[in-house]
Amino acid sequence: PTAPAPTHPREGSGGGMSATRPSRWELKTAADPSHSTWYVERFRAMAARGADLAGEARLVDAMLPRGSRVLDAGCGPGRVGAELFARGHAVVGVDVDPVLIDAARTDHPGPDWRVGDLAELDLPAEGVTEPFDLIVCAGNVVTFLAPGTEVEVLRRFRAHLAPGGRAVVGFGTGRGYPPEQFLADATEAGLHLDLALATWDLRPWTPDADFLVAVLSDAAPRPGVA
Repeated sequence: PTAPAPTHPREGSGGGMSATRPSRWELKTAADPSHSTWYVERFRAMAARGADLAGEARLVDAMLPRGSRVLDAGCGPGRVGAELFARGHAVVGVDVDPVLIDAARTDHPGPDWRVGDLAELDLPAEGVTEPFDLIVCAGNVVTFLAPGTEVEVLRRFRAHLAPGGRAVVGFGTGRGYPPEQFLADATEAGLHLDLALATWDLRPWTPDADFLVAVLSDAAPRPGVA
């Protein structure tokens, strides 16, 4: 079965308020300060009921050798990164919302959970110097970014990839970020579309799909990237 990401709001946000312009998630939580806690409890309840929350992680795991380095970008309370950690990968998770990161640290010890804005992502400056074999940005994270920062976020994804690394981005196509614009932004950021899917369980992409899973790689691999 497909993981719930195509229909559920993303537990991540890509980001209290950012140093520059606030993300759509930050504006949402500023208007409703209880929203983040509600969101955490929602996913805790789903997990307690035995809901399948691992669909994204299953796809990502299949793309990687054991022991790979994964960045969960817009990790929220940590369900995707935690599953990948349990499957033997080294995981760093970043989210702009400290409430969600606190929940990830409480519920899923092991991965390196960090508060940060994806539009300002610079993990080497924080001492995380090794690049990533894969960046996963699941659910609707990219639709919660601050308007106008989408290309910069994708550029920063590219800068954090190891040679041969890939980024996998999934989001609902009816949430204000048309797939055509996203793909144009990815191209501008120096990323190449390797594969487009309509679900995390490998249904093929069609123009009328209500969800996009895009597998991206560096369009012009740079010598010396490490």
